[in-house]
Amino acid sequence: MISVIDHIQTSRDRYLAELGQFLAIPSISALPAHAGDVRRCAEWLGEEMRRIGLENVALIETPGNPVVYADWLHAADAPTILFYGHYDVQPVDPVDLWESPPFDATVRDGEIYARGAADDKGQVFMHLKAIEAFLKQTARLPVNIKLIIEGEEEVGSAHLDDFVRAQKDRLAADVVVISDSAMFDRGVPSICYALRGLAYFQIDVRGTTSDLHSGVFGGAVANPAMVLAQMLAQMKDKGGRIRIPGFYDDVLPLSEEERKAWQALPFNEKKYRKDLGAPKLAGESEYSVLERVWARPTFEVNGLNSGFTGDGAKTVIPATAMAKVSMRLVPNQDPDRVAELFEAHVRKVAPKTVTVTVTRMHGGKPWITSYDNRFVQAAGRAIEQGFGKSPVFCREGGSIPVVSTFQEQLGVPAVLFGVGLPDENAHAPNERLDLENFHNGIVASAYLYDEIARAGR
Repeated sequence: MISVIDHIQTSRDRYLAELGQFLAIPSISALPAHAGDVRRCAEWLGEEMRRIGLENVALIETPGNPVVYADWLHAADAPTILFYGHYDVQPVDPVDLWESPPFDATVRDGEIYARGAADDKGQVFMHLKAIEAFLKQTARLPVNIKLIIEGEEEVGSAHLDDFVRAQKDRLAADVVVISDSAMFDRGVPSICYALRGLAYFQIDVRGTTSDLHSGVFGGAVANPAMVLAQMLAQMKDKGGRIRIPGFYDDVLPLSEEERKAWQALPFNEKKYRKDLGAPKLAGESEYSVLERVWARPTFEVNGLNSGFTGDGAKTVIPATAMAKVSMRLVPNQDPDRVAELFEAHVRKVAPKTVTVTVTRMHGGKPWITSYDNRFVQAAGRAIEQGFGKSPVFCREGGSIPVVSTFQEQLGVPAVLFGVGLPDENAHAPNERLDLENFHNGIVASAYLYDEIARAGR
């Protein structure tokens, strides 16, 4: 291991330059105009995998964007890791809020700024560099490894479940490793053992065939913008509790052991509020902030659109109104069941003066594993060696739908091995990744392969 770690430590500048090439490709999966860039990024990734010594590299086609596959399977009697990540990124709007061009990787104050730096290109790349160091210094890995890097995570991984089912034999492994999450806080490495799921919808409300003059027709027809606002207001009470009947029926309660463990974490609510720029925090008062964001479900309005929004005045009654809404789900909640409950509630609260359409956009199941399983503990030891500190074990409020798919289809545990930070603006302007965490993450990834090899014996 010494030669591997020394190689990593002396290659920092090269790693940074290579990461910049990866980040420069605008692989925005949500925008059709960037379809060519998404494929170019997949091809670049495949070439990088071949260059560092991985084998059986292939772009496996799906009805959407290709999945990049590679493996190295020469560690006899050692466990097999299936590593998952994604090469697609979020759109960059509003681009005028970026302090430097979003696809021109820029280093400032020890951080690299670019779309995809934290989510997820930087975290994928640290594993490629750890693999490269092993193969360059020892010509072998301590474990077998298979990698699948997809190009549709940021649009709901619509084709990945089918891919996993179709490729079950090829993907067979002992443990799944995913680096697409954040540490608990700066200087506090962590291992995540649970994720929230997701149910995402679009609500369209139509009142009339076209916009109408608000003076001539005001008072005679319903205003879709007002109707939609009233409908959304009926989804939660003032205390933050969701009012959809049956919504909480399957929620897995927190154990007292977890509540006590989270109370001991170095969390400062005042600093949290101040860092967010919020005048006051909101949510269910009987739960702590960490409990609300890790173990409680949510209902959020993600976007609204209706009527005239340009400069000046235009007195119209809009013909339509639209909202995009999402629900984060917790263990034992099923997104299809929640979707049925939500759609029933929308039908109940919608007035007859408008027509309402609810479209299911995408969703994913929540995931939880036991943090005392051998591979999770192996990851904890690796993080400690990479960062020089014992990790904390925590949940994460975000969603990675494929984690539960791996658990169900392959029957193996997952380890979330993230090195991002909560304030690194994933999905927002000025996304960035702390370079010390990036480099320590490469070291920790190398130790992870060694620790998983030991745990599998």
